[in-house]
Amino acid sequence: MDFLNTVILMAQPTEGGGGGIAAFLPLILIILVFYLFFIRPQMKKQKELSKFRENLKKGDKIITVGGIHGKIVEVTDKTFMIEVEGQNRLKIEKSAVAQNSVSENLAETR
Repeated sequence: MDFLNTVILMAQPTEGGGGGIAAFLPLILIILVFYLFFIRPQMKKQKELSKFRENLKKGDKIITVGGIHGKIVEVTDKTFMIEVEGQNRLKIEKSAVAQNSVSENLAETR
């Protein structure tokens, strides 16, 4: 019996162990799917939003992420001064601009 156990333990496996690239193929495919469907579109959207914010100029009507509607009256490197109803002025960060209110109104009328 002891001899039989020794022979079984020393025997070479008859199947290929599935080593190498085949073991990592499912992980590589999952990473590829996440990149193509989640990461890449999000990066593209972020790039377009950044370009949109950089192209805003004095006189443009905007909507902030907080829902405040206003018109840009002054532009600096990192901030906008916007005028809201009642001639009140607010200083906001460029990152707080969500969309251009003119394009929003055009989309609603179509």
